Amino acid sequence: MTKNLLLPLAATAALVHSFTINNHVARGNAPIVSPSALFSTTEEATTATQQQQHTDESEISYVVARGDGSSGGGGVPMKKKKKASAESTLTSTIAINESNNNNVNDEEDDGLVRPKVGAPMPNGRPSWFHVPAPSQDVASRYQEVKESLSDLSLHTVCEEAQCPNIGECWNGGTGTIMLLGDTCTRGCMFCAVKTDQKPPEPDPFEPFKTADAVAKWGVDYIVLTSVDRDDIADGGAGHFATTVELMKHKKPELLVECLVSDFRGDEASVETLAKSGLDVYAHNVETVERLQKFVRDSRAGYWQSINTLKHAKEVKPDLYTKTSLMLGLGESDEEVIQTMKDLRSVDVDVVTFGQYLRPTENHLSVVEYVKPEKFEHFKKVGEEMGFKYVASGPLVRSSYKAGEFYLTHMINKERKEKGLD
Repeated sequence: MTKNLLLPLAATAALVHSFTINNHVARGNAPIVSPSALFSTTEEATTATQQQQHTDESEISYVVARGDGSSGGGGVPMKKKKKASAESTLTSTIAINESNNNNVNDEEDDGLVRPKVGAPMPNGRPSWFHVPAPSQDVASRYQEVKESLSDLSLHTVCEEAQCPNIGECWNGGTGTIMLLGDTCTRGCMFCAVKTDQKPPEPDPFEPFKTADAVAKWGVDYIVLTSVDRDDIADGGAGHFATTVELMKHKKPELLVECLVSDFRGDEASVETLAKSGLDVYAHNVETVERLQKFVRDSRAGYWQSINTLKHAKEVKPDLYTKTSLMLGLGESDEEVIQTMKDLRSVDVDVVTFGQYLRPTENHLSVVEYVKPEKFEHFKKVGEEMGFKYVASGPLVRSSYKAGEFYLTHMINKERKEKGLD
């Protein structure tokens, strides 16, 4: 459940970058004037010349250092453990000792990389990272959604996880409401949501407040998500189910997506939510299998997540299942494609791919900025595999306005064809 305040800073940097280049061009076209003609003493002229040279070097250094995201980063090399040998323990011990004595690592680099907190970041940001800033107009939908949430003391993952698309989605009247409070019991290394092993108790009136807020917005598709609540027996599944039931009561035609935790793999919790009347059951695997332990909390797991999606579909076959992956964490193309195969093996309907963005310096560094062409490639591969919908792009997030519009159309169309509406 895949976020960043750094984008506005990147836009500001782009403006400074442009200004610096323009200054260079202007100076390049201006007539050259001798310092001695501008200053009364040789000392003043020399000082001014040195200051100008320092300024030029600083500006050029900044332009070069900023980069376009294509250099730097790279992650940390993975190591491949030696395969188990059929030799005796004594022979293995001797071999290890000899290896250590020769100062050779008993593991070899297999060319794969992983993310790490504090690792070098790519230099700058690519040109395709541009999003509209949130409108501050008091009459905008952004302000309307913001005030509605504030009045009812509701949280959104858009704010808590610092999603870069908040301006676009909220101006379109769409928000992802975060239930069960704003404090998570897990500590994934990519997420900016605050954590605590004993968060405050959930607000028992939250389901009612949420239903009221959604009714006021007048939207056709709503996403509910939450922090992980391992401190609650059912992981919060009952709280979700009540919220869905109340919203459906107020507006039966409303399409509801629930982006939830893995409920620690508890199938009873999965079943409670799957049978609540929701339309899309979403749970994010976040990354490929190899990188799980570096990216997610130790209580999460690749197959635990996939089995959650599998059980939801088994409990309610006409339920749409959905998941999301972040790219740019060191995954290989082959690993991404294998993940899609694993998801299709349990009949997952929708998958989304987006670029991982580091929320703070205390989180995993970006290994690489994946190019739009690569996102388009994965979209094509996913569609060929049979996913009903694939959203893939640098700024795509698991809950995204464009995707919700498409899902609304797809779900209504399929249900009409089946005679369910």
